[in-house]
Amino acid sequence: MDLTVSSVSHRYGTVEVLRDISLDIPGGRILCIVGPSGCGKSTLLRMIGGLEMPSSGTVLHRGAPPEGCLNPLTFVFQDFALLPWRSVEGNISLALEDHPLSRAQKAELISDVLTRTKLSEFRAAWPRQLSGGMKQRVAIARALAVNPAVMLMDEPLSALDAQTRELLMDDLVTLWTRAPFTAVYVTHNLAEAVRLGHRIVVLSRRPGMIREIVEIDMPLEARCDGDPVLEAHKARLWKLMRDQAAAADMELQHG
Repeated sequence: MDLTVSSVSHRYGTVEVLRDISLDIPGGRILCIVGPSGCGKSTLLRMIGGLEMPSSGTVLHRGAPPEGCLNPLTFVFQDFALLPWRSVEGNISLALEDHPLSRAQKAELISDVLTRTKLSEFRAAWPRQLSGGMKQRVAIARALAVNPAVMLMDEPLSALDAQTRELLMDDLVTLWTRAPFTAVYVTHNLAEAVRLGHRIVVLSRRPGMIREIVEIDMPLEARCDGDPVLEAHKARLWKLMRDQAAAADMELQHG
């Protein structure tokens, strides 16, 4: 399923958050959104997912969802959102409870995502027994259980330490390589963006506008730290961010 964002703008009262955002999100690709704090990244993600309506403009979903899709759009958040009174298996099953599936079908889906996310031996564990990385892996497994057309990921790795973040990025690449999915991935971490994004949208400071769209034509599984192509893309993104910060400082100095 493809997504098209057309001339989306948004205000919270008198505060203009987003201005005239237009972009295409092709099926089977990961689009990353980066930009300064407060530029409207998460707001844009919520609008793509239908949690908020834009003040103007439209978000269009094109094409049929994949076979077996239970939820066309599903979110993965920074805070894991696990229920502490449910086991790993119970938290994943929560996503399936409103769907007309037999017990055997649910068990099959849960076992499949536990295997894909390397959680099979932890199916009976409680969230309090898991590390932060393991909790986020459960949240990703829960999202995958409904076979979404689009995964909407709001800084899913930002609360984790650097080593855990690297491991989960590898896990996401493996998951995508085995069964490519569409994702919109919001992050403030440029290393994550160049590691995971086929296309990176750089937003300006508020009101968020598209400053540049960076395409990375390299297979995800071929990307690694220190690769000169990725380092060049990261340097370009850093320059865009620094230029915006410098422009903001100049405005403050000159009133």
